[in-house]
Amino acid sequence: MENEKEEYRLPLIGEKAPQFKAKTTNGVINFPDDYKGKWVVLFSHPADFTPVCTTEFYSFQKKYEEFKKLNVELIGLSIDQVFSHIKWTEWIKEKLKVEIEFPIIADDLGNIAKMYGMIHPNKGTNTVRAVFIIDPKGIIRAILYYPQEVGRNMDEILRAVKALQVADNNNVAMPANWPKNELIGSKVIISPATSKKEANERLEKAKKKEIEAYDWWFAYKELKE
Repeated sequence: MENEKEEYRLPLIGEKAPQFKAKTTNGVINFPDDYKGKWVVLFSHPADFTPVCTTEFYSFQKKYEEFKKLNVELIGLSIDQVFSHIKWTEWIKEKLKVEIEFPIIADDLGNIAKMYGMIHPNKGTNTVRAVFIIDPKGIIRAILYYPQEVGRNMDEILRAVKALQVADNNNVAMPANWPKNELIGSKVIISPATSKKEANERLEKAKKKEIEAYDWWFAYKELKE
């Protein structure tokens, strides 16, 4: 059919991250195998030598130590060649006095971007601002998308990683704006009851002040260190 646009499937939360081998500014990587046991924030940017992307890379690098404390590695990507990435990061180091330490994938053929659904035809042939948070088992846990004209918030990406780690380690859920929720502050939400018996038990625990609850389906607690 004439003028039919090629469609690419977006990987879904809970699926294994698509595998690939790629050239980066730090050498060749095999993903996700090279990152087993690590959380990864894989993110795409529209192009090198563009102002919004430059501010993002500066911000990612400034937060890199915070990411690493959470066992997180950063990986950037755009449809540019390695030499372009290198020259751009050299410019950032020279002009902005920050050295980009994490690898940037040279996806000059766009194959990885297509695999991850990072190219949106109505936004041109460049990658949009996609973020994939991938856990140590190589499972996609969160996906964030921003248009080319809006830069990302690194604190929100850090918050999302922290929230996922707390959820995994404690079998709980995080409220809106955690850890500064307007209703329950830094407390976490207990998994909902799945039977009448458990619901009644939940209410009894609330009466005994063993937990806090608005109702049996909305119970919460202080997270113990």
